[in-house]
Amino acid sequence: MAGGADQLFQVSDLNAYYGKSHILHGVSFDVARGEVISLLGRNGSGRSTTLKAIMGLVMPAAGSIRLQGRELAGRRPFLVCRSGIGYVPEEREIFTNLTVDENLRLGVQPAVAGAPVWTIEQMFDYFPRLKERRNTMAGSLSGGEQQMLTMCRALLGNPLLMLIDEPTEGLAPKIVAAVGDMIRDIHRRGVAVILVEQKLTIALKVSSRVCVMGHGQIVFEGTPGDLAAHPTLLDEWLAV
Repeated sequence: MAGGADQLFQVSDLNAYYGKSHILHGVSFDVARGEVISLLGRNGSGRSTTLKAIMGLVMPAAGSIRLQGRELAGRRPFLVCRSGIGYVPEEREIFTNLTVDENLRLGVQPAVAGAPVWTIEQMFDYFPRLKERRNTMAGSLSGGEQQMLTMCRALLGNPLLMLIDEPTEGLAPKIVAAVGDMIRDIHRRGVAVILVEQKLTIALKVSSRVCVMGHGQIVFEGTPGDLAAHPTLLDEWLAV
């Protein structure tokens, strides 16, 4: 667990439901400033629901969500975003009837105290392909280009913490590598990341700590090396 003066974000005893189905059962973890952690697990383990509960897209039934000591549980998504949390949903959710440039401009937010400030030109440095297509309607982008756009739009909100849900799903290896490079770079610049990622090799490469989820709970927490040292745990909770 992170702790002390470096602690940025904390989830404590988080419970959430879809209708009558109890999905999250007392999820607890914390994130230090600039840390990258991955939530690992099979489909249906509660990883994406955890991110949605943090963002206010799923209303927590119980528990605490704190950013810099400020309670966010139950707040509306736009208020969570303004507090300093960026969100990259698995569905991407770009504005298909707007250009790349217009999508990016919609993401620009005022500076957040303690967070680095990002510009659209920096986004084009990450992904030159977006610069080439800045005047293209976003709906005509490839899946990889849409993923680039979604990540850049979230980063332009100048977050302290980024929630990134399955960013490499269905992408070509070259784009997967570029996404990994971006995550490592924003980490170096002091932005914390909570990553949900199915590709174990990518998650272990970019993360300083991993939390394995199963049946809506965290069943293991440690470093990537700790996880690699527990092959039975890998078989039980992560093998397909």
